[in-house]
Amino acid sequence: MLPLLLASSSVYRRDLLSRLRLPFTCSSPDIDESHRPGESALELVQRLSLEKAKALAASHPAHLIIGSDQVAVLNDQIIGKPHTFDKARQQLLNASGASVSFLTGLTLLNSQTGHHQTDCVPFTVHMRHLSAEQIERYLHAEEPYDCAGSFKAEGLGVSLFQRTEGDDATSLVGLPLIRLVDMLLAQGVALP
Repeated sequence: MLPLLLASSSVYRRDLLSRLRLPFTCSSPDIDESHRPGESALELVQRLSLEKAKALAASHPAHLIIGSDQVAVLNDQIIGKPHTFDKARQQLLNASGASVSFLTGLTLLNSQTGHHQTDCVPFTVHMRHLSAEQIERYLHAEEPYDCAGSFKAEGLGVSLFQRTEGDDATSLVGLPLIRLVDMLLAQGVALP
């Protein structure tokens, strides 16, 4: 098996990938993650996942490189990481009683052959109706300012959900493992 490289500095993605019990290393790609005019959320995450993997191909020849990117979409608008309490509070107020779609782009690039597989895995969170007090208590408890949508699904953020919908809950955290396993199997990786 070619060495596995995760093109990310995300601790969330690293923790998810470790579930597969395969040896891997991590490296953070340096790419422009700007949204292009007229580009859909789906096109954006697929392009960025591929660009992240390709950015590391020259420095990591003969590797299987995993690139991933995620956006949250609310009312047909991409919402990013809030970075601050006030922005997170506003995101959650806007999402109260609504549905937030998460689109996770995923690429597996064989840097030896140049062959890549790219996909997008959707997942939807239907939020509870949340009071301002609930939102503020949650934000003070978990401080999810580096998370698209302003919550951590793997933590207390689940208390904000009414229900979820999708084929792979790991995509919500940022790395769709079910689809990744399909890609790894297609490259001859022995799993489990």
